[in-house]
Amino acid sequence: MSGSIKLSRPTTTLSLDVPLTSSKSESNRALLLNELGGGTSELKNLSTARDTVTMTKLMASDEYSLDVLDAGTVMRFTTAFLAIGKKERRITGTPRMCQRPIGLLVDALNELGAEITYEKEEGFPPLLFKPFTNQKTNQLTIPGNISSQYISALLMIAPTLPEGLTITLEGEIYSRPYIEMTLNLMKHFGVSGEFKNNQISVEHLSYQSNSYTIESDWSGASYWYSLFALANKAQITLKGLRSKSNQGDHAIASIMEGLGVKSTFDGEIVTLSKTDIQEKLVIDFKSCPDLAQTVMAAAAALGVDLKMTGLESLRIKESDRTAAMAIELGKIGAKLEEHENGLWILTSPKKLEVTEVIEFDTYDDHRMAMALAPLAMKFDCIIHEPEVVVKSYPEYWEHLEMAGMKITK
Repeated sequence: MSGSIKLSRPTTTLSLDVPLTSSKSESNRALLLNELGGGTSELKNLSTARDTVTMTKLMASDEYSLDVLDAGTVMRFTTAFLAIGKKERRITGTPRMCQRPIGLLVDALNELGAEITYEKEEGFPPLLFKPFTNQKTNQLTIPGNISSQYISALLMIAPTLPEGLTITLEGEIYSRPYIEMTLNLMKHFGVSGEFKNNQISVEHLSYQSNSYTIESDWSGASYWYSLFALANKAQITLKGLRSKSNQGDHAIASIMEGLGVKSTFDGEIVTLSKTDIQEKLVIDFKSCPDLAQTVMAAAAALGVDLKMTGLESLRIKESDRTAAMAIELGKIGAKLEEHENGLWILTSPKKLEVTEVIEFDTYDDHRMAMALAPLAMKFDCIIHEPEVVVKSYPEYWEHLEMAGMKITK
């Protein structure tokens, strides 16, 4: 699938028991922890996302140069993995990946005793690694508002360091659920870390072999919440999701109540039902930034105004997501503006007046494509470069068709 696709509103009730893809966040952590523990653990239900396929391939590779493609998680986790390796290596990615900063992680790893240098521009991939020889410190102080993937990468290699590691997080801590996910998975593989106040301590220990079943992806589930919210009638159940989840994007269940969607849990099955829609919502996405685009698109189509914080990291994702959403939602009459002190305001049209097929650009960003697609419940639209979804949810378009959405090339 390439070029563009046209999405048309279902002529029947949107209906599906959704066989969600597995969490790539859990999958990629489990793959690294398994490798650090000797590679003998049984990992079940690994994600089919390209990011996880890439992670699996790189963990098994003995090549000098590794290419993460466009996978930010894979870049950060593999950078930490190579930093403590026993031989010279190199890591690179797509042109966009080589524009995404990684200096904070490299500085932290070098402070620990790694020898990482930049092949080209300071602070950005490609990176060159010398063998790790000795640990220089067991104490790091880093900002709490940086990508949690930096912190998770450091935590996962921490028990392999001769002196362990204590990380002090300065200021407000962003994406805390993802840090806790990392610590929970580490514990499953035999290593306990202590997260107290703003400090995380991990002793020098060995990872243990253990089987683990990956949970379904709450990020992927978020698009079905949006589809359900925008549908006049729908019957949607989501499989493989835990009410007590490691994933920060589990927050979509509570956020979407304000947009008219109620969740009922029965074991690992979630059934969606309709509830009242609120006119205005105030949401802090600090712990779940990947949900922001989905919620913005649904709110814009439902006429719900949003006040949002915690969107800082969206600028350095696969695209500048706040800029991209401002442009795309502007096509249906919504206005997304940045105000003082990190406040973003979405002003939504009180009545959708779409009289023609809307064409949406995806900016080489999987979450742009998947967040905008549910708008087809209200009007026909065209999604450009739909194949970007392979990064995290390869079956997305197939699942939409199974639910009753008409998709034509």
